[in-house]
Amino acid sequence: MTDTLVQGLASLLGGKVSGEVIIFIISMIPILELRGGLLAASPALLNVPILRAIPICVIGNLLPIPFILLLIERVLNVMEGIPGLGKVAVWVRQKADKNKGQIEKFGFWGLVLFVGIPLPGTGAWTGSLVAALLHMKFGKAIGAIFCGIVMATVIMSLLSYGLLGALFA
Repeated sequence: MTDTLVQGLASLLGGKVSGEVIIFIISMIPILELRGGLLAASPALLNVPILRAIPICVIGNLLPIPFILLLIERVLNVMEGIPGLGKVAVWVRQKADKNKGQIEKFGFWGLVLFVGIPLPGTGAWTGSLVAALLHMKFGKAIGAIFCGIVMATVIMSLLSYGLLGALFA
């Protein structure tokens, strides 16, 4: 699914904006995040050089995180009072509740691993949501999420540029 979304966005925006802008936008989108940005940047799609792609994807992935940590509870509370959006707010809270056990159990390092291991449903957005709903201290949450993004960057760079790069070289 991620590959299809990344390819769709890359082809939709391709020719209209640079590859760098495309990977920045993809890196800010929930579900896709840095992982999708690095996949799009790879030699298989946009062929953005890795040393240019990494900082763009990291910054794009980090940009929404402080806002999520600081505002998500208020946003969900408001959404719950609006017909139609209340169900979305409940779904978001349930998604966070489903993932909070492992983060609660291992604290900082649980959040690092949750954000850093590229599996469906994990990443900086969901990690930020869970950290906010667990009332984790802002600095601790930002630090863990940043470490997780660095970990995901290493993993996805090896996959996107190593494995895919070898296939498309």
